[in-house]
Amino acid sequence: MLEVTRKLVDLLDLSPIGDDHFQGDSEDLGFPNVFGGQVLGQALMAASRTVEGRLPHSLHAYFLRPGNHSMPIDYEVQRVRDGGSFSVRRVIARQGGKEILTGSMSFQVAEEGFEHQLDMPSAPDPEDLKSEQEYGELLAPHVPEHLRDTLTRDRPIEIRPVDPVNPLKPEPRPPYKQSWLRTQGHLPNDPVLHRCLLTYASDFSFLGTSLNPHGVSFMNKNMQIASLDHSIWFHREFRMDEWLLYDKDSPSATGGRGFNRGNFFDRQGRLVASTTQEALIRQRG
Repeated sequence: MLEVTRKLVDLLDLSPIGDDHFQGDSEDLGFPNVFGGQVLGQALMAASRTVEGRLPHSLHAYFLRPGNHSMPIDYEVQRVRDGGSFSVRRVIARQGGKEILTGSMSFQVAEEGFEHQLDMPSAPDPEDLKSEQEYGELLAPHVPEHLRDTLTRDRPIEIRPVDPVNPLKPEPRPPYKQSWLRTQGHLPNDPVLHRCLLTYASDFSFLGTSLNPHGVSFMNKNMQIASLDHSIWFHREFRMDEWLLYDKDSPSATGGRGFNRGNFFDRQGRLVASTTQEALIRQRG
């Protein structure tokens, strides 16, 4: 495992502070606020710490306030129900006594059942694509100095976008995006950790799918963008240290909100997880 990946694993390793309460550190990725994927991944880890013998199969969360990446985050877990097959947990994330995220997570015992899935869409092999970091290094000379570290930083999640948008010169294109991703280096055989890492990574470049048709990017000065909610369903076992294809589309944008959907496929074509998100994509003045 590379050091940058170990730091992310440590970030998800929350400290218990008593009575189903946990605390996690925050990381500064160069964004104005805490990265939403960090809060989602830590919230799922907090809920998982209160469940035995069952793995998370779904997560539904609302972002209530922007988080401060210079402060730790407290997670309160409420044990809603433990049934014969399913367990439900509610998680509230707070900073400075104020709620920044609330969500529900459901866990299930291993069970056999009907099987079907959508076919994996076609996509170039990841070996034939450049990474986001490599694209960032090409863009760095053309952006303000305070953005260069964000574009070129070492990343624990290697992302290789298919047909990436140039954020400096975005052009209208269909509401569809693809990228391959995996962690940098080998991970332990902990299925909860792999689910939390996918949760973390699922927020990267997701809301941008709903910006595609409008020829704008996060670098447009008059754009206000933020994740409003986020849901994930885990379908099948997977490893985050092996390539996954993240296939995304945006069926609708209206009222200053963009709706996004995503599917994760492994290289064998298995659908391993699905995501949805509504985002604020407000154009001001």
